[in-house]
Amino acid sequence: MANLTDLIKKNKEATEILELLGKLGEKSGMDIYVVGGYVRDLFLGRPVKEFDLMVTGDGIKMANLIAKKLGINKVVTFEKFDTAHIPSNPYPIEVTGGRTEAYEKDSRNPHKIEPADIQTDLRRRDFTVNAMAINLMPTNFGELIDPFQGIVDLQSKRLVTPLSPDETFSDDPLRMMRAAYFSSELNFELDDKCLKAMAKQSERISIVSQERITTELMKVLASPIPSIGLRILQSAGLLKFVFPEIDIMVGLEQTSKWHHKDIYTHTLQVVDNAAALSEKPELRFAALVHDIAKPRTRRLVKNKGYTFHGHDEIGARMVDKMARRMKLSNHLKDYLQKLTRLHLRPIALAQKNVTDSAVRRLMVAAGEEIDDLMKLCRADITSQNPKLVEKYMGNFERVEERMRNVQERDAMKAFQSPVRGEEIMKICDLKEGKVVGKIKKEIESAILNGEIENSHEAAMDYLLQKKDKLLF
Repeated sequence: MANLTDLIKKNKEATEILELLGKLGEKSGMDIYVVGGYVRDLFLGRPVKEFDLMVTGDGIKMANLIAKKLGINKVVTFEKFDTAHIPSNPYPIEVTGGRTEAYEKDSRNPHKIEPADIQTDLRRRDFTVNAMAINLMPTNFGELIDPFQGIVDLQSKRLVTPLSPDETFSDDPLRMMRAAYFSSELNFELDDKCLKAMAKQSERISIVSQERITTELMKVLASPIPSIGLRILQSAGLLKFVFPEIDIMVGLEQTSKWHHKDIYTHTLQVVDNAAALSEKPELRFAALVHDIAKPRTRRLVKNKGYTFHGHDEIGARMVDKMARRMKLSNHLKDYLQKLTRLHLRPIALAQKNVTDSAVRRLMVAAGEEIDDLMKLCRADITSQNPKLVEKYMGNFERVEERMRNVQERDAMKAFQSPVRGEEIMKICDLKEGKVVGKIKKEIESAILNGEIENSHEAAMDYLLQKKDKLLF
């Protein structure tokens, strides 16, 4: 067993909490361990996000003791699973009593739970890299418990299940989604036995709630290289259950100078391109669905190749149906629909004869999402021809320049003198007419030329100083 005290103590704040937890365990007569993600990320040098604790005894009782010690009034408990959540800051804490679990075929929730020691508890974990624990008791603080050689798999960058993958995935099919997520997040290779087991168990994903599936899918999209996880889902046969609109793209060629031949391959590249441009999972989701209607609108035209007329608008309607099935928020649904509907429009604005009103209409249609739309358009260029990439990227730069110019001109048109016409008439003893308008223009020009500040006081001083001159 390796002593990890020095490694743990690199984070002073986390160390103080862990040492406190160990002392509480000693005082209460319950052994306490930090398990799972914290241990894995400690070895990988990743930042601390939360603490998952396992105790040999009453998990909820220990959670209440911890909360009281930390001055936290609210503890969320799950009596059936002897689990409690403490919303502490900066590190949320999850406390569970050590246990074994037994499952029925039609549910991922255990129907039988029995107390267990740390060695036995770690057997129920999803992957060996998550099946490690560190002893927090003062006499053994920093002792590593690693019964399944998770350290070896960390070093090898492999995802392996502690038990048979058939058993692991059958007990809780959501672990198949987590396999895709951890592969993407950590850039680890999924063990072949795991992939084969996922293929056999893929239909069991149907017993998992849609909300949990969607949550894990969003985690995949939020990972550094989302295509890794998406490819795993597809190759294991899960994608046809999780996202059939994307799975159907596999093998469908598209004739294009700037796209990959295969719609699916192109789509995954767009997602990875979007990930390189933005950390926003919503934008990556938009990249995943932007061509969702291409399989439905795909037509082979003689001497031209494949066409996809209307796939932007039809795609937006398909997104609506998909969003309801996947239990997405209305905000996310609207965002995905907007970007899907508009993703073809910016490239058309690169033409020389396009009017300012056309540019303005796109800006109004996109609204606050205009920047994300332009990022999606850039991500959509997946050609391997550097000259074509340069050409299309240049087009998008020109579109953005046109939008900036339109904005500036619109702002200029909307600009008005801080001194109103009624004030000019009163000060200059004028009636309503062209002279009043002329004076307003003179004041506006002085502001735009930087001669005076854009304020009522400065404009009024300018009017009083130049009044006589302005009247002639």
